[in-house]
Amino acid sequence: MSFRNASIGRWAVAASFFVNGFMVGSWAPQIPVVASRFDLSETALGLLILVFGCGAVSVMPLCGYLIGRFGSRAILRVAAFICALSFGGLVAATQIWQMVAALVFFGAFLGAMDISMNANAVAVERSLGRAVMSSSHGFWSLGGFVGAGVGGLLLERYGYMAHAGMVVAFAFALVLITLPFLIVEARPVAGQAGHGRGVLPRNPMIYVTGLVALICMLPEGAVLDWAALYLRQEMGAGIAEASLAFTA
Repeated sequence: MSFRNASIGRWAVAASFFVNGFMVGSWAPQIPVVASRFDLSETALGLLILVFGCGAVSVMPLCGYLIGRFGSRAILRVAAFICALSFGGLVAATQIWQMVAALVFFGAFLGAMDISMNANAVAVERSLGRAVMSSSHGFWSLGGFVGAGVGGLLLERYGYMAHAGMVVAFAFALVLITLPFLIVEARPVAGQAGHGRGVLPRNPMIYVTGLVALICMLPEGAVLDWAALYLRQEMGAGIAEASLAFTA
């Protein structure tokens, strides 16, 4: 693979990080609206948010297996397209069971996109011979900043349906433009890596790292899932202002 193709692929995968963060950030101002639409208590909303997380976690092991078989580029292209479109299901739901299904679907493809774009960023690093992972995650944060910051303003001015339509249109367009430029990594033949030793890693530091990551994600999740609702219901903020906690 040429250095030029890898350089272009670096920006293509950065765009994927941006889209993923943008979708997550765009969900933040929708949470108080969902609570109001379905007249949810804090307990019910918490269970709904749990369903969203379960959708993401449940698909991640399968996504890792598929990446081993088909490569990160193929999985990322599918996951990104469906993830961009799945945001529309969050506003199309009219009954609570439909909302549950929409959140599982949205969370699943956010998770699939997350795993595959990180795997592709690793392939870019190997091709370029330098680190790009930190800056790629910076694009995720930038996407979340834009999604939450602009999303609250759009939702307050045009309503939650129009906001969702604009989110889907923007994300889908960016995906359509950038995904053809993702690099194709040299992938191992499935089943060779384990050599009969099982699928779980034995190095304890892997699990320690995972625990640290979980602890780091707890405050981020709390702000994403609850800050907008708190500002809206307890502090009397408008929708535009309520989304600024995650933006900050």
